[in-house]
Amino acid sequence: MARKQRTPRWLEAARRRGPEAPAGPGADWLTRALGRAGVLPRAEAEQAIRDGRVEVDGRVEREPFAPVGEGTRVRVDGVERALTRQVRVLMFHKTSGPVVHGSDPEGVGTVFERLRAVLPPELQGFEWYAVGRLDRDTTGLLLFTNDEQLVRHSTAPETHLPKRYVARVEGQPPEPALARLREGLMLEDGPTRPAEAVLRAPDVVALTLTEGRHHQVKRMLAAVGHPVLALHREAVGQVVLDVAEGAWRELSGAEVAQGLGFQPGAD
Repeated sequence: MARKQRTPRWLEAARRRGPEAPAGPGADWLTRALGRAGVLPRAEAEQAIRDGRVEVDGRVEREPFAPVGEGTRVRVDGVERALTRQVRVLMFHKTSGPVVHGSDPEGVGTVFERLRAVLPPELQGFEWYAVGRLDRDTTGLLLFTNDEQLVRHSTAPETHLPKRYVARVEGQPPEPALARLREGLMLEDGPTRPAEAVLRAPDVVALTLTEGRHHQVKRMLAAVGHPVLALHREAVGQVVLDVAEGAWRELSGAEVAQGLGFQPGAD
């Protein structure tokens, strides 16, 4: 029996609102629009809406998934706020320990908590999405954005956005092992795409992938007989990590367009 798909809450709200609901490229739902524009993160936005602190086009709106558009006038606590749709992207140097999840049952913490702890007030109101994931023990470049379209672009299999990792491994990989990585090899979930593999030290391999499967770097290196001891991501696309551990900076528009190959509205 086919499983019945549940209609998204934002779509249900739009249907209830009827034909006057905003539509088109600027259409969104209220909580996400507030988070994207840097007014309030989505959890805080939803609470503010339920508390009656948000007005949409002159009336109090208590539905977090109420549809809004580019011309919608929104006030929060009596102050009018613009629903700006500018794409923002942050580079963050992840340390070993925190997880790329909303919560950490082991109590070490999440990358979202670490990021917000160092962001200035003007960036605290955004809803930040991690662009892909890194394992708890993996360090290095992690990108965050306020735009879900950029997340989809950067993580979609068909994009083939290269990601460069540096791994310290057991043993000293010989040239035949590197050749297998370059040619692509068979894993339990199918063949890998050819990778760029360079030996930086006797036990250090720089591996560039154009796909992002679960634990792929670790599985590929284990498959050629050299399990990973430590893993670091140093580049995504043409964006190379250049901040200290635990630090961040915002990418320029050129870095987003050229380094990540992303144009808003193009996907």
